[in-house]
Amino acid sequence: MRDPGAAADVLRVLVVDDEPLARERLARLVERLDGAVLAGEADNARTALARIATLAPDVVLLDVEMPGMNGLELAATPGIPPVVFTTAHVSFAADAFDLDAVDFLTKPVRAERLARALDRVRRRGGSPATSPATKLAVHEAGTIRFVDPARASVFRARDKYTEFMLDGEELLVRESLDALEARLGPDFLRAHRSALVRRGAVRELAQTDDGPLVLRLDGGESVEVSRRAAPGVRRALGLRK
Repeated sequence: MRDPGAAADVLRVLVVDDEPLARERLARLVERLDGAVLAGEADNARTALARIATLAPDVVLLDVEMPGMNGLELAATPGIPPVVFTTAHVSFAADAFDLDAVDFLTKPVRAERLARALDRVRRRGGSPATSPATKLAVHEAGTIRFVDPARASVFRARDKYTEFMLDGEELLVRESLDALEARLGPDFLRAHRSALVRRGAVRELAQTDDGPLVLRLDGGESVEVSRRAAPGVRRALGLRK
């Protein structure tokens, strides 16, 4: 589990590629790198624009050749975060740098080359943005619903997704818990590797009979605190020990 105090130090990366295998490989590379988390994925430029609006990534790993709007056109769109192009065709390099791309990586992308590109992003832009998320995108039957994360008490990891309850309804967002932690900011506490708790929802910190600490939340829900996360949780709640 990442140190609860270090969430703001990571780069949140959006991977955009229409080829599933290439996209999955890049996502795995990102997840293995220190100082980076996978914010999300997109298989075309239009979806990428929606992901950028809702996920606010720090950098986009962007394929050039995609159906519809291509990567060069997407990179030219106002408001796009820093871009690192990933493509099998070096002929696009000149166009990429004309668009002020941070870097240009040829496929197959190597881990050490990706790490250097992300270092360039850090040097260019300084520390990643740390403003808290204002909306979460929940995908439901062909529609995207936007909800306020401050209305949820606890987020739980479910494979590559994150689950939470809202008004008695179970919802999923297409972000890992690590990525969500980096985006939500200090109003949320990492109780253990599979749970992120809203600080304002905590009503009690209790020691159970068999040892583990437990956060008791609004509405009666309880979340166990791992031994590793306990010091950070205590500090976040204003406790000395």
